[in-house]
Amino acid sequence: MDLLAEYRRATMFFEAGDPFGAARLLEPIVEAEPGNSSVRQLLARAYFQSAQLNRAEEQLRELVDRDPSDHYAHHVLGRTLERLNRPADALRHLRIAAAMYSTNADYTAALRRVESKLSGTR
Repeated sequence: MDLLAEYRRATMFFEAGDPFGAARLLEPIVEAEPGNSSVRQLLARAYFQSAQLNRAEEQLRELVDRDPSDHYAHHVLGRTLERLNRPADALRHLRIAAAMYSTNADYTAALRRVESKLSGTR
């Protein structure tokens, strides 16, 4: 299997709005190259986009464990946990992402949304 060609195909599927197709192509690549963060990140995003949230969480936790300074992985993990209705768990990762990249409007909006949700339930 030409892993690079498959990764490019998966990227095209993802960009064309077919996250299921992208995930199907990316899974064997992650198995073959478990240390490849770019492939793992795209797989996590494909899972997130296709509402396979537990699978997305698994991939994102692996990325965060490997590189705690990956603000994007923290952000998407926080968003995944938010979608799983686990706002208290999401808050930590959204705070980390927003602290690392405070000028990113998506990061601060997600953080505010989860903070608001939590303050309304207390």
